Amino acid sequence: MRREKPTSWWYSKAAGGGSLLDYLGYGATLGTWFMNGEAPIEVTAVVDQPQGLEVDEHSIVICRYARGLSKLETRWGTFTDPWTTQPQPKCGFVIVGSEGTISSYDYDAHVGVQTRSQPTIRQVPVDELKAPFRKPVEYVLHCKERDLPFEGPLDPALCRTAQRVVDTAALSARERRTLALLP
Repeated sequence: MRREKPTSWWYSKAAGGGSLLDYLGYGATLGTWFMNGEAPIEVTAVVDQPQGLEVDEHSIVICRYARGLSKLETRWGTFTDPWTTQPQPKCGFVIVGSEGTISSYDYDAHVGVQTRSQPTIRQVPVDELKAPFRKPVEYVLHCKERDLPFEGPLDPALCRTAQRVVDTAALSARERRTLALLP
């Protein structure tokens, strides 16, 4: 990928490149879903400034909510190719709640679950998804054909909140300061 960087849209600021814009939407959407649609009060984003590149390859975003913090991290350039060998730190998601934690790492056949009553991490097999929930397009077509509202991570109101997080994070990184969530 190093030789391709100068010609790849991923590394073009004008084309919307950078790890923050490429990956933050996933975490912001899932985080907003897990927070039942609650929007953060403010957002702070820090990105690396690699010499010779127009865009970031790593970002850390802190969202402050009325009831706590959430950290979202994006990165390119993992030690190993995550589609072949899971790197350290692992790629995926860890959700920490008041009564337990859930980890979901890319390509694992299980999620890790830890609760106050069972602090030892248990590996719970992932569900086998069935139609119409296997892929986002399949789900969208299902809802459109039946005139059903989109729910979960594809709910437009939820996605709009997540997009506001991404937009605020991008501006926070540029201005190098904490910002109230953009409208």
